[in-house]
Amino acid sequence: MNYNLIRYGVKDAGIVENRTLVTKVFEALDETKPQTVRYLVLELDNGEFIHIVGFEKDSSALTELDAFKAFSADHAGRRSTPLVRSPAKIVGDYRMLTGADEAVPA
Repeated sequence: MNYNLIRYGVKDAGIVENRTLVTKVFEALDETKPQTVRYLVLELDNGEFIHIVGFEKDSSALTELDAFKAFSADHAGRRSTPLVRSPAKIVGDYRMLTGADEAVPA
C-alpha cells in the first residue's frame, strides 16, 4: 500500500466548512466501503488539517467520490497555506490506523 501525507492550513472563516466537507467524504466512504483506500484526517488547533491517504494502485476510490469532488472544489479558496503533499511510510502503528485485530498493509 502507498501512503501520502497532505498538510495545509485553513483560513479561520473556512474551518467549519472544511470540517463539514471532510465529514461528508467520510460519510461517502462509509456508504461505498472501498477496499483499496485508507483515509485519516486530523484537525490541529492552529487551523491546519493533515490527511493521510493509503491506496493500492491509485486514490481514485477516494478522489472520484462526489463528496471528495465537492471538498476539492474551492479548496484553494479555504486554505491559508499552500498544500504540501509528501509520500509517507508507516514505521509503526499501535491501534491508530487499524482495529485491534487488523494489521496495516505495508
